[in-house]
Amino acid sequence: QVQLVESGGGLVQAGGSLRLSCAASGRAFIGYTMAWFRQAPGKEREFVAGIIWAGGRADYPDSVKGRFTISQDNAKNTVYLQMNSLKPDDTAVYYCAADRTWGRIALQANDYAYWGQGTQVTVSS
Repeated sequence: QVQLVESGGGLVQAGGSLRLSCAASGRAFIGYTMAWFRQAPGKEREFVAGIIWAGGRADYPDSVKGRFTISQDNAKNTVYLQMNSLKPDDTAVYYCAADRTWGRIALQANDYAYWGQGTQVTVSS
């Protein structure tokens, strides 16, 4: 049973930084993509970063490219999302997601079978 547990959300002023963590357990994640999505009230869940497990290749949408960085610690089975230069528009619940995609970083929420419970990020202006 795959389990994903996020942490690290909170309240930050515009221009500040936060680092989210996603602790993954339940299986070996070879062949998996680990991703972060976010969902603001009244909006669809949006892809913000993805990384191939143990492969290093990552992808970001233009809205966060250059500000957000996804990384992983294989020894700790943990994926991180470093968020810098935060904007009020980044306010959302952030979710960690995982699925076996064998080298493809899927961009749609429907492509991921496993999800964490979410962590709130609020950026004040």
